[in-house]
Amino acid sequence: MDSEPANPEERAQQDLPPKSYADAAHEAVNGDDDYKHSNGHSTPNKEAVWNLDENKIVYEKYKDGEGSVLVSVKPDPSYEENLKHNKATAPRSRGSSTSENKKLQDTPKPQLQAGRRAGAGWERSAIRWSPLNVPLQRRLQTLAVLWHTTSIALFLSLFFLLSSIPLCWPILLPYLIYTLIFSEDSTDGRLRRRSPFLRRSKVWSAFASYFPARLHRTVPLIPTRKYIFGYHPHGIISHGAFAAFGTEALGFSDLFPGITNTLLTLDSNFRIPFYRDYALALGLGSVSKESIENLLSRGGINNEGMGRAVTVVVGGARESLDAQPHHLKLVLNSRKGFVKIAIRQGADLVPVLAFGENELYEQVDSQEHPFIHRFQMIVKKAMGFTVPLFHARGIFNYDVGLMPYRRAMNIVVGKPIAVKQQGGAGSDGKVDEAYLDEVHKAYVDELINMWNEHKDTFAKDRLGELEVVE
Repeated sequence: MDSEPANPEERAQQDLPPKSYADAAHEAVNGDDDYKHSNGHSTPNKEAVWNLDENKIVYEKYKDGEGSVLVSVKPDPSYEENLKHNKATAPRSRGSSTSENKKLQDTPKPQLQAGRRAGAGWERSAIRWSPLNVPLQRRLQTLAVLWHTTSIALFLSLFFLLSSIPLCWPILLPYLIYTLIFSEDSTDGRLRRRSPFLRRSKVWSAFASYFPARLHRTVPLIPTRKYIFGYHPHGIISHGAFAAFGTEALGFSDLFPGITNTLLTLDSNFRIPFYRDYALALGLGSVSKESIENLLSRGGINNEGMGRAVTVVVGGARESLDAQPHHLKLVLNSRKGFVKIAIRQGADLVPVLAFGENELYEQVDSQEHPFIHRFQMIVKKAMGFTVPLFHARGIFNYDVGLMPYRRAMNIVVGKPIAVKQQGGAGSDGKVDEAYLDEVHKAYVDELINMWNEHKDTFAKDRLGELEVVE
């Protein structure tokens, strides 16, 4: 053992200064007894083998502020390399440094990318499709309007279908001969085929509520007079005229009790097989001069036409070409035939203005497409009718089709224009032209007054005023 103890207490008893850490470490390397392991019984055990090589250990000495020497053992460079390698390859623990956590937080997370959404094309489509959960009432309304707008085509299709069956020929041939040559049901004015049951059918109530349409009365009409109702405007198909005067859907008999009204249409419609019988059952009549005179001179309360009325869509096919939404252009100055018949029959004239009739369809503007308008006029002169290029909505969509829009119609019946009879039975049939112009002017003035009185109520979205173009 060394002459100087290493224990600090023993050195203090011998007045020796404490050993430095460097001296103690050096002595331990050289085999100091303090580095011999104990067996737990305060007896020295065999000398511990440390496998320390002084050539492989580097001592670093530092002096503190009091002059004491501090020694640290620098590990072998290979140990540091192994330590760096182990840190780089070892799995990252939960106790990672804050710098590493921050680096992970700063790393941008990958964003989810979705593919094309199924059905998105329907939403981007310019066509607005109707939903499937439509109430039953609206479905029935659409079905009623579809029936009315396609009835001519359906009856024609039925006729041609039966014509393809030889067994039906013995029935169809006599039927055609009778309807085309001998039948006068549409012009004789007797109304034998008129069916009040069909006119009051619930189908027409659904038809009128589709828009919806309403009939308004300005003043009551006495049932002991004859009347000619002039319906304006024509529109594309005159749905309002049919709802108000071709059926009882809007309560015509309740507003004007005691008056039997007949809606007039083209005489050619009564040459269509099967459809003519359907029209006669609805009480429709031909718009020919003969038909009007017979209707106003037969039947009624005195069998001379008192209490009867006819409805004429005055503008006709020509006016339908000017049917544009939010505009009202009437072909009226050149239409005096119905006024002349009223004077000859002694029938009062009743103007009818249908607000909303022109809003039911969109059609090609005649001013923007003059060539198309010119062709339509040629067709009208040659065949008596014209074909407006129009569209509205469809059965299952709101933008494309031949079904009318669901837009309100308000049909206003104005005040009657009293007419004195001239050129009736027992006379030469001539009507004074001055009186004809006077009655016609009074009729036009009343129509304009109706427009001015009700336009702010029923035509709030108008883009112009009433115009009499011809």
